[in-house]
Amino acid sequence: MHISRVDLNLFTVFEAIYTEGSVTRASQQLHLTQPAISHALNRLRQLFDDPLFIRQGQNMVSTPLARSMIEPVRQALRGLEITLNESGKFDPSLASKQFNLALRDVLESTVLPPLLTSITRQAPQINLAAIQVERRELVSELAAGTLDVAIDMLLPLPVDIRRQQISRYTTVVLARRDHPVVQGKLDLKTYLQAEHILASSRRKGMGLEDFELSRLGLQRRVRLRCQHYFAACRVVSQTDLLLTMPEGYARIANEQFHNQILPLPVNMPSWDVYLYWHQNVDNDPANLWLREQIMQAFDAEPSAIRSAESLS
Repeated sequence: MHISRVDLNLFTVFEAIYTEGSVTRASQQLHLTQPAISHALNRLRQLFDDPLFIRQGQNMVSTPLARSMIEPVRQALRGLEITLNESGKFDPSLASKQFNLALRDVLESTVLPPLLTSITRQAPQINLAAIQVERRELVSELAAGTLDVAIDMLLPLPVDIRRQQISRYTTVVLARRDHPVVQGKLDLKTYLQAEHILASSRRKGMGLEDFELSRLGLQRRVRLRCQHYFAACRVVSQTDLLLTMPEGYARIANEQFHNQILPLPVNMPSWDVYLYWHQNVDNDPANLWLREQIMQAFDAEPSAIRSAESLS
C-alpha cells in the first residue's frame, strides 16, 4: 500500500495507545476525545487486519504485530518531528512538550532542583520526566526518541550516540558522629578493619571501591548491602558501620543525620558523568535547548553536582 493512501495521524494514535496502555490516557495525551481515538484505532485494525491492542481489565495489551511495529513507528515519528523542529525555531516560552531524561535515581536530588527552576522560569508548558532505563536499552530508546537525553557514567556506546562530559565525582566515607574509632580522620588500616555498608541497585557484585581495593590486593568486609544511600546514611548514624559514597550526594543525604564525612583513604580514579543523545537530534532546536539547560544546571550547583554517584 502506498503511503499516500494512509493517514499518518493514525500512527501518532498508535504510538500513544502503546505508550499509555489505555485509550483514555492516549486521548488525554493527544488532547483528543475518546471516540476519536477509538475511531482511529478501528481504522488501524482494518489497515493491518489485526486487533493491535486487546483489552485486559483497565489496560490495552499490544499484540505481537503491534510490538513488532512500535520501534519503526517511533523512529519514523521522531524523524518527522525533528524535520519540523529544524525547519523553524524552538521557542520554550510557547512550546508544549514533555522531555524524557534517563538518569540514576541518586542524581535526581542534585540535578532536578536547578534544572526545574530554569525550565519552570523559561517554559511554563514544558514537562520533564526523569526515569531510570536499563543501560542495554539506552541506544534503542535514544534512537527511537522515547528518550531525549541520558545522564550516566562513561559507557561503551556506538558512534551514533553523542556524548559530552558534564561532571566528575570524588568519593568519601561516612561514619557516625560518636564513632568509637573514627574521629575526624580515617586511615587505610582503620578503614579495612571496620565493617561496611554497600549501597547498590544490583543484587550482587562488588562496588567500585571494592574493585579498586582488589587491585591493591586488599579487601573489606561488607556487613550490609542495601539499595539506597539515604537508608545507608541512617544506618551509619545508628551503628559503627562505614559507608563509602559520592561526596555531592553525601552532603545532601546526610543533612539530617550529621554523620562525619571523611576522605576515602585509597586513591581512586575520578569517574566522569556524561550527557548522551542520539546523532539525529544533534541540531534539533528543542533537544539543543534541553542540553543547554542540563549543562547550566550542573554549573549551578558545583559543590553538589560535581560529585556524582558511583552509578553502581
